[in-house]
Amino acid sequence: MSLSAAVRTAAGPSPSPTPSGSTTPPVPSLRDAQEHATNAAGWVEENWSTWLAIGLRVLLILVIAAVLRAVVRRAITKLIERMNRRTGTGGSTALSSLLVNAERRRQRSEAIGSVMRSVASFLILGTAALMILGTFQINLAPLLASAGVAGVAIGFGARNLVTDFLSGVFMILEDQYGVGDSIDAGVASGEVIEVGLRVTKLRGVDGEIWYVRNGEVKRIGNLSQGWSTAGVDVTVRSDENLDKVKETLDAVGERMSKEEPWNEMLWGPIEVLGLDSVLLDSMVVRVSAKTMPGKSLTVERELRWRIKRAFDEAGIAIVGGATFPVDGVPAVADPAAGVAAPSAYANTASPQSVAASPIAPPSTTK
Repeated sequence: MSLSAAVRTAAGPSPSPTPSGSTTPPVPSLRDAQEHATNAAGWVEENWSTWLAIGLRVLLILVIAAVLRAVVRRAITKLIERMNRRTGTGGSTALSSLLVNAERRRQRSEAIGSVMRSVASFLILGTAALMILGTFQINLAPLLASAGVAGVAIGFGARNLVTDFLSGVFMILEDQYGVGDSIDAGVASGEVIEVGLRVTKLRGVDGEIWYVRNGEVKRIGNLSQGWSTAGVDVTVRSDENLDKVKETLDAVGERMSKEEPWNEMLWGPIEVLGLDSVLLDSMVVRVSAKTMPGKSLTVERELRWRIKRAFDEAGIAIVGGATFPVDGVPAVADPAAGVAAPSAYANTASPQSVAASPIAPPSTTK
């Protein structure tokens, strides 16, 4: 062995150079890329059937929900239209033909149909959404709990709105009133010009428009449903011939019930019910008739007009006006009726005059 070889053997192997910090990462080889692609393809091959099944299930749920929603909404629309046709053609009496008008039926059917379609859509789409979330294996318990808490909070904050909406729904479903009806809602009264799910519009006697929240209505008096009663009290003298009075009133009622347009407003004969009260100098005869809803005041005014003219022609006095002549002799007015009683202050010696006289000041002379 040579000297240089012996020195290298004694010194040991030379240290390898340390890598510098700027070295680039190793480039993957073609074998590594092929291995990654093979793994990805295998993972896709293992899970593609699951993905396809989930996608088909979601698509099937959406298609069924859309078809079911369309069918239900169409069925509700047909049902409302059929109800309107039955309501419009089913009544043969004047009562049903007057209570059912086109605008009232239209608004009521639109409101009922809107509520039913909204409820059906909410139920169908909500069920479909829950089924889709369940398909992706999402735990629905936390979502339902959160939705319940949020619903309670929203309901508590908007309880007045919910109350108005529910009250409007039941008012429309029960047909408590409609467009054209005259109602007394407690907080306001007038003619209904629009019925909504939250607010009802009324036109008052003086033309003002009232916006009444449905939740504030505690009672409703409908003056346009069924029929109305026109009642007239006729006060005559106590010495009048009752047979003559009744004969005159019957003649007035018979003539009025045969004339236009009163024969349409009157739904029954004008009847003389009898005496309501008998006093020393007068008696009250009650006349009544069944009328079209909302036309009682009109019939009462016309009936009073005709009764007054008929009584004047028959020579029957109506108590309350000027004194009617008896047997052609005009009544003599009492001359003392317009003279006032003498005042107590006219007599200077009366206690009232003495009390009202001023007190003289005390004398200052001694």
